[in-house]
Amino acid sequence: MRQQGFTLIELLLGLIVSGILASLATPSFKGLLESQQRQGVAQSLASGLRYARTEAIARNQPVVIHAREDDWSQGWRVIVDVSGRGYLDDDNPVLLEQQGNGGVAIVGNGPVKNQVRFSGLGEPVFSGGGFRAGTVHVCATDQAQSLYQVVLAPSGRISLRSERAEQALCRSYYGTQVLRAASEPAAPWAWRR
Repeated sequence: MRQQGFTLIELLLGLIVSGILASLATPSFKGLLESQQRQGVAQSLASGLRYARTEAIARNQPVVIHAREDDWSQGWRVIVDVSGRGYLDDDNPVLLEQQGNGGVAIVGNGPVKNQVRFSGLGEPVFSGGGFRAGTVHVCATDQAQSLYQVVLAPSGRISLRSERAEQALCRSYYGTQVLRAASEPAAPWAWRR
């Protein structure tokens, strides 16, 4: 009677081929995971801005969303600006807090560099009252490119775009943040209400 099966050499060759294929797929899988993380962060920030605007309209009071430690990559807070001093007043109630680990570079241009204030009508305004509009960029890890853009229109409309574009703000972010990211422990993204 003849037995059927694999010889030890056939099994070893199968394992070697599987190992080679797995090592070829790993960089692509890592890139996919990083891309998904950047997209998730961009969607989360857009949702946070929409939430802040909705709360401002519902409460008919100014609501501020601001970057933690003046860096959107570290997360953000949504507060009701009861005192008029924004995030500088610790007594203003926190509505929502998003924590980040700085692993994904997020930078805003001048008007939205580290905060956005919505009036009771849902319009983005400066503390002095002028209209505010701007773009927050979610940057690539290894290039000075903006992969996702959270765009704030003067009307208060928030849109999420995914256009690859050269962005000087991304280049400057990595130049100033490399040492900071290396010295701080990583924390997962987490919502707190």
